[in-house]
Amino acid sequence: MRPLNPKSKKEILTVAIPLFARSGYSGASMRTIAQKVGVSAAALYHHFQDKQTLYLAAMTQVFSDKADSLEKILSGRTSPEQRLAQFITRLCELVQQDKNFSMLIQREMMDGDESRLKLLASEVYYTLFEGVTELCQELGPKHDPYLLAISIIGIVMYHFQTTAIRPYLPYSKEQHSDPKVVARHITKLVLQGLGIDYPE
Repeated sequence: MRPLNPKSKKEILTVAIPLFARSGYSGASMRTIAQKVGVSAAALYHHFQDKQTLYLAAMTQVFSDKADSLEKILSGRTSPEQRLAQFITRLCELVQQDKNFSMLIQREMMDGDESRLKLLASEVYYTLFEGVTELCQELGPKHDPYLLAISIIGIVMYHFQTTAIRPYLPYSKEQHSDPKVVARHITKLVLQGLGIDYPE
């Protein structure tokens, strides 16, 4: 085993993220993660007191850089319509670029327990979701902003979660995997659904 070193915490997260994405919280053991990193179990527990702490750190790591760029868009001074288009485009790009990100969220929605979901909601997702909801209030004051925010994020995430099967479905085209094409379609769908003209 290699000795503990200052970079080992980052290295542990680098290994843990794809393991959690592929196997889920229950399927990725601390022993397996330690073996993959090449450290002892004691070294792993030196940085993370338990698996939940490691898991939360992994989710935060995979989400934080993405959240920063998305929150910057949401807090911009452009029109709500422009911010929506930019937000959806960026989210589409991020989800396509990082398969672990999409898989982690999908797995957690499927088999996450209540305590972990509450923790993720408060520690990881809260600020970004609040920003999306506030944008939805601007765009559709007569609509439920919570439901609208969930719908927008859900449409984007599901599109890329079905990447593997879509080529085998009727009328599938290669351009349907282009994040800019997908983003334009979703933005148009949302704005027209709210009764807002979409610039062609």
